[in-house]
Amino acid sequence: MGALSRPEEVLALVKLRVAAGQIKRQIPPEEHWAFAYSMLQKVSRSFALVIQQLGPELRNAVCIFYLVLRALDTVEDDTSIPTEVKVPILQEFYRHIYNRDWHYSCGTNHYKMLMDKFRHVSTAFLELGEGYQKAIEEVTRRMGAGMAKFICKEVETVDDYDEYCHYVAGLVGYGLSRLFYAAGTEDLALDSLSNSMGLFLQKTNIIRDYLEDINEIPKSRMFWPREIWSKYADKLEDFKYEENSKKAVQCLNNMVTDALIHAEECLQYMSALKDPAIFRFCAIPQIMAIGTCALCYNNVHVFRGVVKMRRGKLLL
Repeated sequence: MGALSRPEEVLALVKLRVAAGQIKRQIPPEEHWAFAYSMLQKVSRSFALVIQQLGPELRNAVCIFYLVLRALDTVEDDTSIPTEVKVPILQEFYRHIYNRDWHYSCGTNHYKMLMDKFRHVSTAFLELGEGYQKAIEEVTRRMGAGMAKFICKEVETVDDYDEYCHYVAGLVGYGLSRLFYAAGTEDLALDSLSNSMGLFLQKTNIIRDYLEDINEIPKSRMFWPREIWSKYADKLEDFKYEENSKKAVQCLNNMVTDALIHAEECLQYMSALKDPAIFRFCAIPQIMAIGTCALCYNNVHVFRGVVKMRRGKLLL
């Protein structure tokens, strides 16, 4: 009934479904490509939505780039892997993408399937052009090293927070800029602007996912910097409790304000894009992020449940 009360959103969603069907017919028939696009839909419906904006060659490169980094992230996120095992995997992951036989069982649900059948991702990666491969390898190497660093390091200061977000998301912006350049469709963007594109998205997700992350089993992993949250509470988990709602919202607003610092450079980055398809690909996640920031600001529900933009509203 919610969607029916907003018919303009229903139309936008129908158009999206039609476009998705057209894209599905363009997927290469080989098993490894079928796996890659099927897995993309399972591990990130939102990214599967925006990737539809790209032409076939660049779309394939971005799909594999995303899955490689999602696999790397699955290793980082699995708190059941001992540190002495996890760190070398993260540091060497960029080598594994060239090995069709490599896999490592970890994660849960769709992420476990991605890791168990990673050979399909490697096979597809090895079919990409050399320029795409080098960009993906470089980002995977740098991101794995950064993740390994923060396995053993807490996010204490805002500088730590910016550094962590650089490794896990700013480098995604850096890599995408190089994929766009390798495709011959865009000039190579400044690293600082590429970094801001990733930081804005990552910080928004960290803010939105407070409750999910703080309740993670067997052990929570939080990236809200102590330099910010310690001004409002003795412990980060205190914000879960209703009696601390006022301080929780004050801290939340501080976090959102910090994320919005990157918005201007995101606009600079997008204003320089020449290809309309790449512009749409970049703009849709940024619109989602700015909308999510607006929903989160001054909203105590961030500490009680899920805060998320409606997909239909995004598409209008």
